[in-house]
Amino acid sequence: MTDAIPAPASPPTRRARVRAPELIGKGGWLNTGEMSYTLADLRGRIVILDFWTFCCINCLHVLDELRELEEKHRDTVVIIGVHSPKFVHEAEHQSVVDAVERYGVHHPVLDDPELATWKQYAVRAWPTLVVIDPEGYVVAQHAGEGHAHAIARLVEELETEHAAKGTLRRGDGPYVPPEPVATGLRFPGKALVLPGGHFLVSDSTRHQLVELEADGETVVRRIGSGVRGSGPDSFSEPQGLALLPDGKVIVADTVNHTLRTYDPVSGAVETVAGTGRQWWQGSPTEGPALEVDLSSPWDVAWWADRVWIAMAGVHQLWTYDPAAGTVAVAAGTTNEGLVDGPAAEAWFAQPSGLAAAGDRLWIADSETSALRYVERAGAGEGEGDGEGDGFVIRTAVGSGLFDFGHRDGAAEQALLQHPLGVTALPDGSVAVSDTYNHALRRYDPSTGEVTTLATDLREPSDAVLVGEDIVVVESARHRLTRLRLPDEAVKVEAVAHRTQREATEVAPGALTLEVVFTAPTGQKLDTRYGPSTRLLVSATPPELLAEGAGAGTDLHRELVLADGVTEGVLHVSAMAASCDDDPANEYPACHVHQQDWGVPVRVGDTGTSRLTLVLAGLGA
Repeated sequence: MTDAIPAPASPPTRRARVRAPELIGKGGWLNTGEMSYTLADLRGRIVILDFWTFCCINCLHVLDELRELEEKHRDTVVIIGVHSPKFVHEAEHQSVVDAVERYGVHHPVLDDPELATWKQYAVRAWPTLVVIDPEGYVVAQHAGEGHAHAIARLVEELETEHAAKGTLRRGDGPYVPPEPVATGLRFPGKALVLPGGHFLVSDSTRHQLVELEADGETVVRRIGSGVRGSGPDSFSEPQGLALLPDGKVIVADTVNHTLRTYDPVSGAVETVAGTGRQWWQGSPTEGPALEVDLSSPWDVAWWADRVWIAMAGVHQLWTYDPAAGTVAVAAGTTNEGLVDGPAAEAWFAQPSGLAAAGDRLWIADSETSALRYVERAGAGEGEGDGEGDGFVIRTAVGSGLFDFGHRDGAAEQALLQHPLGVTALPDGSVAVSDTYNHALRRYDPSTGEVTTLATDLREPSDAVLVGEDIVVVESARHRLTRLRLPDEAVKVEAVAHRTQREATEVAPGALTLEVVFTAPTGQKLDTRYGPSTRLLVSATPPELLAEGAGAGTDLHRELVLADGVTEGVLHVSAMAASCDDDPANEYPACHVHQQDWGVPVRVGDTGTSRLTLVLAGLGA
């Protein structure tokens, strides 16, 4: 194995003639006025398939990346979201309907709960984009984020090419917006009790904050224009809220990638952290708060004299120091998974809820369906020169990316399903908003037991204490629901699940890993300042890999699977940076393409000895 940069294939692989498989989804079509479509119905249009699932933060990033292209090329391009669930809850049709409205999806969506179209297109990761030309052939595939510029360039080429051939058909697309529904809140995210007893709620889909009276229903005022934006009077899908010592509220303005403060007395809103740009690999991880990029901050909490940030977009915890005006990474490597230990070495997977409780900061780590916490390191723990020194990460409930369900009992075998919120209770226990189980759960550190406090909630995403009651944000019922904390737990029949994705059968011993990356037209890998690609490989359990784990710059890696380990997950993280290939331009624009794969594998004598993952281009 060498560290040479692989050259782009020639001619470009996207010109291969591969007939696109038909679109199949048992759940049917959304945003089409109840019409169903085949690829033949879309002939003459450029079709972009967006394989997504609504739990996936990277998928939500891609939705935002595509908005400009969708608007600019509305008469030639049809974007179709192919919803391909990971969690059981995501396979429920009404949940997909809710998600399409919640995240402002303004194109047709095919609900594919059985992953039929996913399998036909051999997709291996969320998100994946597939481009189909007006004659019905697949011409490009891209996994991960950061490909909007490449797809926009390809769309322009296809428009020119097929207009000349007479195979391009312009006109209105199949998108039909659903009828709006009048409710006081619309998919609220998080809540906070203000000092006077009123509630402040992040009304995420309406891009506002809403102050409610103590009854949790009567609107006192709305903060923000209600239109998605980044101006002084606008938010974009705000989520987390926390009260600061000076009486202001810190707001995680999620899709704007910023932190804002709101003064309940004056009504003033101010941006205090983030540039409005999304953080990418290689960007600064600390510095003046208004000069460092953030990535989908989902929740915030005041703990250890700092604002702690659940940075869902990069699977980390960050901190913001209002006194110094700085931000910094506090925990996590950006790798997605569940790994405990010193803060700088820990892995998270979309941390989405935080709650400060004395010497612990509790974390709802949504994609691992886990309840975790930060605490100060003991002797010999968390030492070193890296960020996050002095803190360690531990897991109370949860085992990894692919196991989830609703099971009470001892914490080491209990199961959650994509929790988004966590609330510290007065007795030292913790309430978990177990979002995809539609339940409120409780973990008691003194006994190590997990119980269920309430069921029949609808996508609870947060909860706050009010006296002896707990007020739950029922996001998909668009309301706050007040519950009396029960003396006894609710009896729930235990269920356990694994992700629906089929494991890839691999042969024992040597396994060749290849990540395909073809630089977009008009771009090249720029090696002036060193390698432009990066590949990081690891496994769960770590014993699965005898050789080949670690980081490198070659997108080709020879792995060796260990004897005696018959199944596991290969974690592959790839990045490639391509720049405009224009010798006359001294400062060419550069673009980062990145994706993390978690590939379940099963070892068997009839399995493959080669694993190909497509970052950009077309596989064999």
